[in-house]
Amino acid sequence: MKKTAFSILFDLSEGLTFRDVQSPQEFRNGETAEVVCAVIGSLVPVVTWYYQGEEITEEHHSKFTVLPNNNLQIRQVTKADEDVYRCEAIVDARGKNPFVDIAVVVNVPPVLSVLQQYLNATADQESVTFNCMTTGSPEPVVTWHRKGRELEPSDQYNIIRLDGGRSMLTVRNIRQVDGGSYTCKATNKAGSQEREIILKVFVQPHITQLKNVTAAEGSAAMISCVAEGEPLPDISWRRASNGQTFVDGDKSQDGRFKVRGRHGKSVLTISGVRLKDLGRFDCAALSRIGDHRKSMFLDIEYIPKFLTNQTIYYSWEGNPVNISCEVMSNPPATMLWRRERLTISVEGTANTRVYNADGKSVLEVTPMSDRDFGRYNCTARNNIGVRYREFILAQAVDTELKHHGDADACYFELQCAESLSSGLGLVVGLGALLLLPVLVGLSCFFLRHCGVLTTSSKGKDREEGKAAYRKLPLKEENGKEMIVFCLLFFRPALVHNF
Repeated sequence: MKKTAFSILFDLSEGLTFRDVQSPQEFRNGETAEVVCAVIGSLVPVVTWYYQGEEITEEHHSKFTVLPNNNLQIRQVTKADEDVYRCEAIVDARGKNPFVDIAVVVNVPPVLSVLQQYLNATADQESVTFNCMTTGSPEPVVTWHRKGRELEPSDQYNIIRLDGGRSMLTVRNIRQVDGGSYTCKATNKAGSQEREIILKVFVQPHITQLKNVTAAEGSAAMISCVAEGEPLPDISWRRASNGQTFVDGDKSQDGRFKVRGRHGKSVLTISGVRLKDLGRFDCAALSRIGDHRKSMFLDIEYIPKFLTNQTIYYSWEGNPVNISCEVMSNPPATMLWRRERLTISVEGTANTRVYNADGKSVLEVTPMSDRDFGRYNCTARNNIGVRYREFILAQAVDTELKHHGDADACYFELQCAESLSSGLGLVVGLGALLLLPVLVGLSCFFLRHCGVLTTSSKGKDREEGKAAYRKLPLKEENGKEMIVFCLLFFRPALVHNF
């Protein structure tokens, strides 16, 4: 309602004047209102107040009092007292009563109410709407605030004001940071009022940190899984190889696996890492809102391990032989060959060549003299360590034997490079033929073992063509001692030569 301030000047002999009388005059609900009506004149006027056409007297209107300064007092003014009041000046000498009408307006402070003070929402899945109801006079203006800042309509915030003092705030695309306090504020001339609304944002569990881990065999591996969410999720582990699960505080029977967790972080510690620990581990973050799972891979690094069982190879001059050195390792090993502390280059020499592949190195040796027989060393190295394996290239000889009287004599032993299989073959020794079980389809060689042949065998032994070797300590090419027990069968035609 528009206020009007005016002065009314009556051209009376008494010179009465209504000075600076405002209309309307506004008051706050519940306060004591004083409606001002200033009358100035040469004679003191008598002022009478009228309400709804009736003269205001204290006898009939206990709320109203005409003050000595001619103003009207209204105690505990309410909206019901809002009306037009007449202030009339009475001058007995002339009988003329000038007056002025004054509108009294009562302003009522806002009264706010919210439909729901606490609301829940799930992040990234929905929007939420707050409702605020307000009354007051004049009609309050409703605004929404967060963290001391008034919210304006935007892509995230939608604000709707409806008739009847209702206001709605919709928060779209809820995120975890949107949780907290929101304020509905209503304001008018009589004052303002605020109401707080609390938004609780639940967040699906989300694993934010889980990395593949590489550990050395025998060391300790620590695998960390970090997850966030509201409420904070519980974290558990699962070993993919056997389905074994671990939660906070668990320990394996052998004591090598332990789990410790705190504030959204869980650490799985594996002590004395073994090769069998290699593989996938699953981390699961679980809350009443949902769950999230991720996997990592535990890689084990270890020193090279030789896979080759055969360490003795046989050949003869001019016959090439492949000496194979095979390892498993992580990371892959660098392999090289040595002979008498000298490294054999990959390019090879006149009678050696080196062929390398993943985890395997083959040394091809073509013996040209006795010096090419003996020890060869395979070295496998990675950043975890180094291993050595010695191979022996032994010399195989022919079966020719010459002897006279008590003399050095030899017998021949069959050696093969691979596993045994059944079959029949021929072994030739000292001109005699023997049927013996031998190896079929394999690389085999005769080894010569020499001793002293006794010529004292007579009679039946000589007739049966038997002769015996004495027990003598003999050395093979690799230097290992062995006691030779062997019966040689001779054709009778050769016996007389002893």
